[in-house]
Amino acid sequence: MRLYIFGASGAGVTTLGQALSEQFGLRYFDGDAYFWEASDPPFTVRRPPYLRNAALASDLAQANEWVLGGCVTGWGEGWPPPADLVVFLWLPPALRLHRLRTREQARYGDIILADPARTAQTQAFLEWAAGYDDSSTGGARTLANHTHWLSRFTCPVLELRGDLSVAQRLQAVQTKLRELELT
Repeated sequence: MRLYIFGASGAGVTTLGQALSEQFGLRYFDGDAYFWEASDPPFTVRRPPYLRNAALASDLAQANEWVLGGCVTGWGEGWPPPADLVVFLWLPPALRLHRLRTREQARYGDIILADPARTAQTQAFLEWAAGYDDSSTGGARTLANHTHWLSRFTCPVLELRGDLSVAQRLQAVQTKLRELELT
C-alpha cells in the first residue's frame, strides 16, 4: 500500500501520516526531511533538488510500501510517485495558524521571542503559512495549486476538510481503503 498525504503547513499531514504508519505497519516519509538539510536553526537550508529527489526516491523504492507526507507535488517530473490513495487535508485558516503558533512555541521555546533573528524567522514562516488560502500570494504551496493538483491524480483521492480529530481522519482513510479493497 502506498499513501500520499498533503495539505497546508499545520493541517495535520505529519500527524495523520504517522498514525497511518503505525496503524498499517508502513514506513512514514516526511517530505520536509528531504527538502531541508539539517541546520541550526532548522528549516533554513534547502537541499538541492537533485539530491532531495534522489534520496527520497531511493528510500521509497527500498520501502516498497509507504506513507509519504508533505507537499512533494511540484518537485519535478515523477513527483509525487504513484500512490494507491492520495489524501488531502484542509483546515480553516484561523485554526491552522493557531496550531502553527502553538507548534512553533512548543518546538523552539522562548528563543523565538528572545532572539531577534529567530523572531524574524518565525514571523516570516507564519506569514508564508497564512498566505496558503490566498491564491494571490504566489508560490507552489497554495490552496489554488493544491486544488488544481487534486484534479490531476489518476489514483483515488480522499479530501478531508474541516476540524476532524486524528481518529476521525484515520477512520475516513480506513473506510476509503476498504472501499478500494486495499486492506
